[in-house]
Amino acid sequence: MSDEEGELFDNASSDDELVNTKKRKLSGEGVVKKKGKTEGTKPSFIDDSAILSGEDDDDDDEEEEDDDNDNEYLKDGFVVDEVEEDRPRKKRGDLEDSDDDDDDDDDDDDDGGNQRLKKKNIRLKKKRHMEELDDDDLDLINEARGITRGDQREREVEDDAKQRVRAQNEAELRKNLFQGDDDFNQAPTKSKKGRHVDHYDEDGLDDFIDDDLGDQNDVRGSSERDYGEEGGVSEAQLNEASEIFGTDYLEYMQDEERGENEEDAFLGGSKYKERGVGIDYGADSDEEFEDDLFDEEGGEAARLKREERQLSKAERRRQSRKKKIEKQKAELRKNFEPVQLIEHFCTERDDEIRNKDVPERFFDLSVPHHRKKDRSEGFTDEEEEEAMWIMNTIPDIASELVTLPPDVTEENQLDAIEQRQKDIMSSIIHALRFMHDDYFEPAFIKRYRADVISSEAVRNNLYLVMDADAEWGRLTSKRTTVEDLLSKIVTVTESFEAKGAEENNMLQIREQLRLMQEKLDETVKQEKDIKVELEQANEDDDDDLFDDKEDTKVDESKAMLKKHLETVQSLLQDRAERVAQLSSQLQEAESKNEESLASQGPALNIAKKMSCNNLWNVQDYEIYLSTLTDERQIEDMKKFFSVLKEGNDAIIKKENPGGASLMDSKERKRSRSVNNDLYRSRVAEGMRNIVYRFMLSPFRAGIKLEEMANGEQFDYERQLPGEENDEDAGRPARWNSPKVEMLSPSEFANDLIGSGELVQIMSSDTSIDVGDPLSGCRFVCAMEIAYEPRIRKFLRHLFRTNAVITTRPTKKGLDNIDFFSEYYGLHLIKGKPVRDHFPVDEKEREVQKMRMSLEEGKEYDKEMERKEKESCLQYVRILEAEHFGHISLHVHLPYIQSDPVSWFNEKQSEFANRENQEIEPLMRALQDVFLPVEVDTDEWNGERKKVLDFALMKVILPELEQEIRRDLRDAATKYGVIDAGNNLRMMAIQGPYRPTSLMGENRFIYPTKDLPMVGVCCSIDRREAMYLASVTKQGDLNDHLAIPSGQKIDDNRVRNKVIEFLMNSRPSAVLVGTSGGFTARFITRRLGELIARATERWNNRFIQGADEDDDDYENRKRGYDRDDDDETWKCNVELVDDSVSQLFGRSVRGKKEFQEKEVNLKCAISIARQGQDPLSELTYAWNVASDAGIFGTEMLYLNIHPLQRLLPKARLLREYERVLCEAVADVGVDINCACNHDHLLGNLSFAPGLGPRKAANLKQNLARMGGAIASRKSILKRRLLDPVVYNNAVAFLRVREIEQSPDESLHPLDNTRLHPDVYHRNNWAVKIAIDALERVESTKEKESFERKSLEIVMQNSHEEVEKLFKDTKMEWEQHYGPTFDVSAWDPRKNVPSYAWKDKVEELDLDAFARMIENTGLGKWDSHLQMIKWEFRLPYEDPRKPMAPLNGGQLFNLITGESDTSLRPGVIVTGKIVKNGDFGSRVKLEGEIPAFIPLRSLADEHVEAAEDIVQVGSVVSAVITEVKKDHFTVDMSMRMEDLKKSPSSWERPKELPALDDYFDNAAALRIEQSRQAERDRQIEDQNNRAKGVEVAARGKTGRYSRRACAHPAFRNAKHDEVDRELRDAGEAMVGEALIRPSSKSSDSLAVHWVVKAGSIKMIEVQESEKDTEASIGKILKVKEQVYESIDELLGRHISPMNDHVESLINHRKFLDLPEDEVDEKLTKDKKGNPSGVFYYVCWLEMHPGYASLRYILSQSPKHYTIGITPGGFSLGSKVFPKLDLLLNEFKKNPRGMSSSRSTASSSAATKSRQQTAVEPSRQSRWDQSNGRPMPPPSRPPPPLPPAVSRPPPPPVPYPTNLPPPPPNGPPPGPPPPPYNMPPPPTGPPPRPPAPYGAPPPRPPNY
Repeated sequence: MSDEEGELFDNASSDDELVNTKKRKLSGEGVVKKKGKTEGTKPSFIDDSAILSGEDDDDDDEEEEDDDNDNEYLKDGFVVDEVEEDRPRKKRGDLEDSDDDDDDDDDDDDDGGNQRLKKKNIRLKKKRHMEELDDDDLDLINEARGITRGDQREREVEDDAKQRVRAQNEAELRKNLFQGDDDFNQAPTKSKKGRHVDHYDEDGLDDFIDDDLGDQNDVRGSSERDYGEEGGVSEAQLNEASEIFGTDYLEYMQDEERGENEEDAFLGGSKYKERGVGIDYGADSDEEFEDDLFDEEGGEAARLKREERQLSKAERRRQSRKKKIEKQKAELRKNFEPVQLIEHFCTERDDEIRNKDVPERFFDLSVPHHRKKDRSEGFTDEEEEEAMWIMNTIPDIASELVTLPPDVTEENQLDAIEQRQKDIMSSIIHALRFMHDDYFEPAFIKRYRADVISSEAVRNNLYLVMDADAEWGRLTSKRTTVEDLLSKIVTVTESFEAKGAEENNMLQIREQLRLMQEKLDETVKQEKDIKVELEQANEDDDDDLFDDKEDTKVDESKAMLKKHLETVQSLLQDRAERVAQLSSQLQEAESKNEESLASQGPALNIAKKMSCNNLWNVQDYEIYLSTLTDERQIEDMKKFFSVLKEGNDAIIKKENPGGASLMDSKERKRSRSVNNDLYRSRVAEGMRNIVYRFMLSPFRAGIKLEEMANGEQFDYERQLPGEENDEDAGRPARWNSPKVEMLSPSEFANDLIGSGELVQIMSSDTSIDVGDPLSGCRFVCAMEIAYEPRIRKFLRHLFRTNAVITTRPTKKGLDNIDFFSEYYGLHLIKGKPVRDHFPVDEKEREVQKMRMSLEEGKEYDKEMERKEKESCLQYVRILEAEHFGHISLHVHLPYIQSDPVSWFNEKQSEFANRENQEIEPLMRALQDVFLPVEVDTDEWNGERKKVLDFALMKVILPELEQEIRRDLRDAATKYGVIDAGNNLRMMAIQGPYRPTSLMGENRFIYPTKDLPMVGVCCSIDRREAMYLASVTKQGDLNDHLAIPSGQKIDDNRVRNKVIEFLMNSRPSAVLVGTSGGFTARFITRRLGELIARATERWNNRFIQGADEDDDDYENRKRGYDRDDDDETWKCNVELVDDSVSQLFGRSVRGKKEFQEKEVNLKCAISIARQGQDPLSELTYAWNVASDAGIFGTEMLYLNIHPLQRLLPKARLLREYERVLCEAVADVGVDINCACNHDHLLGNLSFAPGLGPRKAANLKQNLARMGGAIASRKSILKRRLLDPVVYNNAVAFLRVREIEQSPDESLHPLDNTRLHPDVYHRNNWAVKIAIDALERVESTKEKESFERKSLEIVMQNSHEEVEKLFKDTKMEWEQHYGPTFDVSAWDPRKNVPSYAWKDKVEELDLDAFARMIENTGLGKWDSHLQMIKWEFRLPYEDPRKPMAPLNGGQLFNLITGESDTSLRPGVIVTGKIVKNGDFGSRVKLEGEIPAFIPLRSLADEHVEAAEDIVQVGSVVSAVITEVKKDHFTVDMSMRMEDLKKSPSSWERPKELPALDDYFDNAAALRIEQSRQAERDRQIEDQNNRAKGVEVAARGKTGRYSRRACAHPAFRNAKHDEVDRELRDAGEAMVGEALIRPSSKSSDSLAVHWVVKAGSIKMIEVQESEKDTEASIGKILKVKEQVYESIDELLGRHISPMNDHVESLINHRKFLDLPEDEVDEKLTKDKKGNPSGVFYYVCWLEMHPGYASLRYILSQSPKHYTIGITPGGFSLGSKVFPKLDLLLNEFKKNPRGMSSSRSTASSSAATKSRQQTAVEPSRQSRWDQSNGRPMPPPSRPPPPLPPAVSRPPPPPVPYPTNLPPPPPNGPPPGPPPPPYNMPPPPTGPPPRPPAPYGAPPPRPPNY
């Protein structure tokens, strides 16, 4: 589609509107309005639909320049087709009627006889005439203006080409793009001239290099796509129209449209059909309609036919419109980045979620649910089975089962437990039904279905029930998979057994045939012999003619021969018939099984090798599988059958290579992880059949083991299912290993080898003895024993019972872990039982509780749960220490013997040797099963023991160890996630800040309400401005005050400004964020003084001052007369944790809401909002999606839990989401405030039923309908929510007082927790109110009467609450004096039921509930009780007010220290700031004040501090006490304290206690080995203090440790830092770690991660160091000077990260090795020899450098591009942008003026060094330019492991970086809120951030 064919139109703002116009003004000043419409009239819904569908022209607005608008989004390809008229314009020269509208000529009608059609045609034309100007009228106007029609058409074409669709911000972009149905609510606007589309023209040099042309064509093609498809009316538009105009109006408009289409059909098939041409657009012809209309006989049939055609046509139109809309959406989505679509909920998944009437959090719920459709029929077996499993799985529910009421006696205890079990199971089943069938969220079920879910434990653990339901679904799915697997194996093996039987039958027939054939041949021979004898006798008779006696004998002999011959012939005939019969049988059997035998091969041999009788009993395994509810045990069965299946498949493949396999390729690929080629090859050789001649089959051994493990005597005559007809069933020999009589193992093997049955296979596995013929057989048996499910289940239990955990320090750990390390106590755990990390076994628990009382049993359960939780959280920390290389973790059985002294120093191979572990219990259990009961030879028992030893040592134990580690990790993760959720819950349940002016009032009597607040944000960096932000009651920014850097709050000018600001805003409280450190503490004190002066001045504003004359007083008084607030203003100042606010100030949502505001100002705004509602700030942080569409990722930056960085992010976010859902459900959401304020919308997202997408959609729909709702009923009435979502959410949506319309008033119960079910659908709340007042219901003005009754009862109940409070307070003070805690009084908890005297208490609500239940309406008792309490306390806030920070919390937040980093015993360095009479005051790093008492300055007596230390000197001392309440640290310089053993210092109580299995003796030995080194360091320190020269010790090149607490600093070696960065992978890309350089004591080394696996080294020179262990005040990189590490990272590393980002996103960048780029260049050159091709890639051998590779003739060449803070360096020039560098290259690619290119070859990496000279330019860090200093681009790294780099690159770093600003050193970015200095001798700093400080940046999600 060309530019002239499309139309790009503009929207100047989100409020602009497309006005539908059919004609344009030729003058260009505006548009011609439609007839009958004024300028401000909104277009109709049909007009807007036409615009969206492309059927009408867009308005041609006034053109104006808009090229300077930088925040503009263009939709280059969005084109709307233009049709100027409903019918085509007549061309010049066409034949036309002179009076088209009202003439009676024959040419007006084609038929000439249908007056009815003529009238309808006239009406339609008149209708069009009323809506628009026709051509003649417009021509007259143009004629008067002197404009021809041709000029008009040219102007229209020109205007069309200029129009574009624009938006001023992203919200408008989303609205204009995907919310086209919003247009009809917008006002007309003027269009702006389209901005030129950027075609990546690098300064006009696109045509210089040929390959650029292809890129440009692609870009232009993408911007000139054809979007001329006509759109349609979307479903959203229809819904919107129905919501605005009502359903009746929408139906009317649809009928009008349908009628218009029918009229078009009557007029010739289409309203676009040209006269006389006869083009048919799919409508029925006039003749057909005429036939239908005038067929008198078939009028009804014609009408039906017409309706059928109309319905068919309407359906076709709907389908066509739907396809067009989908196509248009798909095309539009191609024009935007996926991140934009995700951010604004414009993906297809977002559409599906919005449109589906289920809670958003249930959208992906796909767990199968086994229930009956008719709930009255009871529960299904599947439901009861699942409920029982869930009950036993969740500890709280299982505990409730055995926790009986105190009134239960021992006699009825069993009945009570049985009844409790039924109630719990019923609650679980109903809860699952509510979730699956009714789509109720847990928060809704917990509060509004409590009558059905009677179990309190189930209600409180509904999320766990939902998780257990999902797990049960996975379990049943796996069970089904195993059943299918078993069925498949059995089916195939049975087929082979059947084929084997048929093959055996044929072999028998062949043998019989062979024997019978032999007998037949013998009979034939015998017949032949008789015949020969008979012939001989006849010949002898002829020769002997005269001897009668001889003749008689001969005759007798002949007679006998004849008789014998007859007998033989008879026998011959019988045998011949038998042979024929057998031959026929054989032929028949062969023909019958020919096809199957050809495919199955020798089935008899296959069946023999499979030996299925030794593998399973199918019925037994099916029964066993049906009883399994443990996922691991089901997985065991799957593995076992997979092993057998793979072995059987190998047999089939061996015996019949072309035959069918048991498994497909996908299954075979999975099974390779279970088995190996060794097992398959040996099974294929038939070794399974051999080994079970002396070994018991595994499945029988498993049955024996299972029964013997239960302590039962095994019945050796036991029969398995299916063995009833087996003759051998019940024989004890079947349950013992078979005995081989009379043969030794070697003889047995030799016989098998001789017969060819046993084949020896060579193997590379050293565990297989090749010289042992039976080794392969033993291996097969060992594998099948190891995976047999019952055997594995027993051994797993035994292993878990006996296994222990041991941790040992690595070499790194020995160097770094000392008493003050965070990992101390984790590195020397010896033999801790694994079972401590798992719930106690049920049998063991029952045994322990048998001797306890009920209360003791509860305490025992709590103690076991506490122990389990602590062990699991400890394991998370162990995993962290192992991840960073400090310790090694071992899971093993107890060792038989180990060195008690140096066990932690043993070699890994010796420590992990299983031969030294106590495996006797496991081996003995196996031997009891597999060794025969009857005595067998030692040789054969030895063979069996070899099988068991291999199975246990080589297969079972290694896998069980890995399995235990996984289970330990999962258990630890579960508790870690729960613990993190509890921490977030403590943050979420904090109520709004309650000013001191309200502290004397009870919050239930006087709620906090919405109060104006002022937030204050000051940075640690004094070069940044401090901001005070005033917000309104709803949290909107009202005003702000900036105190620039360099100005102090003590200055009179600043003080007056602050006082004036406070008086203008008059906040209820001023909240100061603690991120400012000690500066914030100082500001808080000063603000307290200023607030006192401001409040005094305001409250006395109408009092004339003593020194104020009358005129001044009157002038001042007149300034206040305009103010209507006569109340006394009270205000106070408070320090608050601002971690959430700091996140907002640097987040994307902060930039969107306040685009031009400073970071500190945004933080101040968020601080004030947090004081108003902390929960809203948390939900606001959640409500932002990541690039992957995952919500809540911002919360991972909050330091909610010290171990959160080690927990799975998905599970952590799911727990956070549930916590926030519960918190919002408790508090409720003001729907009007949430929809009108972006920062409150997060609360709406967590209302049950809603979510981020549905909440955003609700907000948009509400904004279109006026911006507010007056009642809950109107939510459903206006279709703002679908029924299911509405039912979930409505009770949590509060509707408070708003500006009501005259016809709507606020319902008293719409601002309560009551569900509309009890006061709209069922009028029970109103009935209770009326009955409480003892009034009679009025039929007149019923609604007013009911509301008045409700208001009276609610007022009465509230007065009763006030009365009870006063009475309670008075009674307390009479007994105890004025000590009553007003804030702690809670009417729900502190008032007994008999004390209530309000009217609603007089009603018997229990009887009312029973009456309702008896009527068949269900149980509603909890709802009636809720009605009573909502009358008393309507939607009271259950949260306690935000408590002031205590001393410990405030100290940690202000200092940034933790109990690990700052504790007694740590040696720190500080500067003496003042000497006094009682000691010396010291300033530690981080501005922490410290004090050294006079007695602690030296070991001897000290008269004055000046005798020991001088002001300004730097000293090292040991901390003796941390006084958090006083914000100071006591230290000592006495040698006695310095030499004190670290373990002698008291361990802070806040740190986890040392484990009971921690080896203190081993820790003491390690500590003693370090003591000598500590003494030497102290001695050297004292000598230096005395001026004695200290000789250098240690190895040369060793780095010197520094006392630096920066999170990016590591006291580590090159390799350690390198490894840490490399192990972290993608998470550390762009980050930098700093370490002491080994080159000198005055240099640092920066490890900058350019990309994953590529790290560049940067040398930093230090100067102006206080001590050798401190960081220099001046850090120098080449010629660039920095004053701190933060400034170095912000001004040096951060700009280079930006340049790397622009490099890798450049269109010419290829992330390929240099050789592959050269190959591509060569290939491109061959395709286009005249072109010059070039690409940019990384220079692999030199990190931080890129390579510009190009080809001119034949061989590729390259230039080296350096990355500097100033941009990209090429030769001697530095370019701020890569495109500028490429332009410079294009000017002279064959030889640049300042650099020569080198040929790309194997020596390309040896490019000559180049000097870089950067052009002079003003630094962007210069304060004079007014630019704010950006914060660090990324949070500090998450401390993963470390990394090193190859030699430096050939091109040196530029030596002339921008000079510092003339006004002094440039300001650095604010340091991150991490101030946690590690001990000088401790490990690399990795303490957890204090509460409230943002944690390190998590890995990319």
